[in-house]
Amino acid sequence: MSTRTLIRGGLVITAADETHADVLIEDGRIVAMAAHASTVAEGWTADRVIDAANKYVIPGGVDAHTHMELPFGGTFASDSFESGTRAAAWGGTTTIVDFAVQTVGYSLREGLDAWYAKADGKCAIDYAFHMILSDVNESSLKEMDLLVEEGITSFKLFMAYPGVFYSDDGKILRAMQRSANNGSLTMMHAENGIAIDVLVEQALAAGRTDPRYHGEVRKVLLEAEATHRAIQLARVAGAPLYVVHVSADEAVQELAAARDKGLNVFGETCPQYLFLSTDNLAEPDFEGAKYVCSTPLRPREHQEALWRGLRTNDLQVVSTDHCPFCFTGQKEMGRGDFSKIPNGLPGVENRMDLLHQAVVDGHISRRRWIEIACATPARMFGLYPRKGTIAPGTDADVVIYDPHAEQVLSVETHHMNVDYSAYEGKRITGRVETVLSRGEVVIDEREFTGRAGHGLYTPRATCQYLH
Repeated sequence: MSTRTLIRGGLVITAADETHADVLIEDGRIVAMAAHASTVAEGWTADRVIDAANKYVIPGGVDAHTHMELPFGGTFASDSFESGTRAAAWGGTTTIVDFAVQTVGYSLREGLDAWYAKADGKCAIDYAFHMILSDVNESSLKEMDLLVEEGITSFKLFMAYPGVFYSDDGKILRAMQRSANNGSLTMMHAENGIAIDVLVEQALAAGRTDPRYHGEVRKVLLEAEATHRAIQLARVAGAPLYVVHVSADEAVQELAAARDKGLNVFGETCPQYLFLSTDNLAEPDFEGAKYVCSTPLRPREHQEALWRGLRTNDLQVVSTDHCPFCFTGQKEMGRGDFSKIPNGLPGVENRMDLLHQAVVDGHISRRRWIEIACATPARMFGLYPRKGTIAPGTDADVVIYDPHAEQVLSVETHHMNVDYSAYEGKRITGRVETVLSRGEVVIDEREFTGRAGHGLYTPRATCQYLH
């Protein structure tokens, strides 16, 4: 049975336009848009009418970097695909791209199948996968081509975490050469893990064990150096490169220089680098452990460089790198040894709101908000125009956003399965009110009406920015 939903009276904001328009949805897709109160719009009828007067009507967010149920450091990320996608919906995100993990000694297919099984029937919103390449060899290189045909069109490599995910330059080059041939996008965790391990060992030997030393050993220069090296390897391979969780001014400069040469090099940052700093890592009584992630939080002066990068398009995407670990029982594993603190922050629920706050604060425009949170991640990872915009023919992933509502971010009110908020007590202007995923209302005026299993696996095309 066909159902029609009409969203009336809102300001429709996409990366390209802002228009006062009514939006007609049928069978999970947007079928028409027309100026509010126009003859065309007045003639529409629907089973359900949503009043969006004085609200924004925006595309559902696309979070291209999440880690649900990730095994790390002897434990697992605390959000399941069920709890994590529900929290994402509460925050106005309607698509996540999570990371399937290849374990050393196993095939890509085994890793991917394990992640299909984790997510199947659990997700409240649509989802897709990248593939983490942990074991680059002849057979995994061949498998890359098969995965691209299956809609897994991006592969993540690590210059960090020796002994876990780390690949040396030769393996990285081989994987990039394969990407150049099969049209996939290489994603890079750019930190010099070999050098960092030396500094970790030295810090611990000197008795520097508190969380703040996590930030001190993972030096800005070692992020910048790895970013530079990744860019040069990509140039040698003739492959595109997407650097994840860029946190420092010097790394942005490396990306900007590459882009000025016309290279297919892209950069992502995350809300934690825009809103938090080493001040958080230094919080007393081991509270700093809550903020341990890699790349680490940086001194506050780096924030302006990241905002500037987002304005100048040297950084194109804001994702969360959502990888939550509870303070009690998980982060506490690193008491007395910061290197044993599981790396990761919760944030999938907060991204759209924090970036709207950035609009309020004058860092970015409204359209740029939608561009970096919805449209560009969808284009970057082959989901556009089904995802990331509002137009006839697109999936009806739509958020009614109240730009005037005020809220305070807190563990007391968030829906992520983690026992603290990285933004505890932060006042925000703007709040998600109603969320549709493929035309189905999953958040209805601040009530969750969705269900596990509504979210569908979404195969991806290749990156739409490659020239």
